[in-house]
Amino acid sequence: MAYSLAGKNVLVTGASSGIGAGVAVGLAQRGATVGICARRGDKLAEVLAQVQEHAPASKSWVVDLADLDVLAGFAKEADDALGGIDVLVNNAGIPKRRTVFDLTPEVVEDTMRINYFSPVRLTLALRDRLVERGGRIVNISSVAARLSPPAEAAYAATKAALSAWSESMQVDLRDTDVKIHVVYPGIIDTELFHLPDNDAPMMAIDALPVEAIVEPILRMVEDGTFEISVPEWFGGLFAGKYNDVGAFLEGTVTWLRSQ
Repeated sequence: MAYSLAGKNVLVTGASSGIGAGVAVGLAQRGATVGICARRGDKLAEVLAQVQEHAPASKSWVVDLADLDVLAGFAKEADDALGGIDVLVNNAGIPKRRTVFDLTPEVVEDTMRINYFSPVRLTLALRDRLVERGGRIVNISSVAARLSPPAEAAYAATKAALSAWSESMQVDLRDTDVKIHVVYPGIIDTELFHLPDNDAPMMAIDALPVEAIVEPILRMVEDGTFEISVPEWFGGLFAGKYNDVGAFLEGTVTWLRSQ
């Protein structure tokens, strides 16, 4: 049976722009009440206004997800304010494009804090309520988790951790009605690819607009699909890599040396 988003209460992290903002509006258009959070209050207010055009009871919170110690309290506050969260969308994340020669332990740990530990903290804080409500958890990973791109060791590791967490969690939740969903975006036209303190992307792939990923995410929740990649053809690359990981990595190195 399809899962209806109409009437559900959803929390979307990192919703001040990009994929999070697009998904928040899409959820509201589906009839969900949407809670959104991010660090930037001004941008968040703009998104909330768009969301409330479709779902007037929607709310927002300014919160820094890097501050792990506040997340349990925030989760309870959001759950109470929304009347119980049915769907958690762990979207917030930061890029980190640097080769291992330019990484420090602090940079790696900061990236892991936002991209992996914060969604884990929120998930655990909401776990029991989501189990009670037969909820859904959507984790936004990245094709980087599967394709080992150059200069993205720190970032790819965080997303691979999120993917592995999601897969094992679905097995652990086998006797509940909770379903996990993992999204592998490719290059989506968001500000994350233009932030300072990151190397320029090494691989030129045309970016898709945010709108191209919103509908697939909503549909996967409704259909109960465990994972999707956007665009879909990345799935073929995943399969090709795991047939022979060593050969795949050698191919990446050969291509880089030819540039």
